[in-house]
Amino acid sequence: MGTQNPGMRRNGSAARARGGRARTPFPRSPWRRRQEELALDLLREVARLTDQIHCANLIQFHRITAAQVDHALADPALASAMSTLDGLSEDRRRQVLFANRQYGAILLGHRIGGYDWDALIGHLRVLCRNQVFKEYWEMTVEHRRSLPSPSLESRAGKAVDAIMEDLADDPDEWWVVGPSDGRDA
Repeated sequence: MGTQNPGMRRNGSAARARGGRARTPFPRSPWRRRQEELALDLLREVARLTDQIHCANLIQFHRITAAQVDHALADPALASAMSTLDGLSEDRRRQVLFANRQYGAILLGHRIGGYDWDALIGHLRVLCRNQVFKEYWEMTVEHRRSLPSPSLESRAGKAVDAIMEDLADDPDEWWVVGPSDGRDA
């Protein structure tokens, strides 16, 4: 037995295991295909759940921020600590903080899929008619300059800038829809 060729034994075993049938490259049994389908379904479900968790985290973050703004609206000392704008009366600071909160809520609605870009622009167009928001927007122009270009905040900010220009040119045409794609903003 020690004189047998080990390579021959392996070849013979493989030939016996095949039973003389010709093998097709990478044959897949119905069981294997079903397993792959189930794995893909599971992967899609995990991706969907990941998106839902992301949205839930955004909503929770917004709740925390809104609670902080609520405290600041109720207490002028906290409003002063939260705001980066100088020279505002207590009432004006509260109004500006609330305007920022409204803007953030509108962006959140879009970010979590509550509405598409066109609806976002529509909500922002209505908000831009508010005098306090207009003043808030003018006061915070420097804040927006540091936003990364591809971010939603930057694109929405550019859209609001365009809306504000349109309103300044013709305030009676406030309802006219601007750019339809979030990438154009």
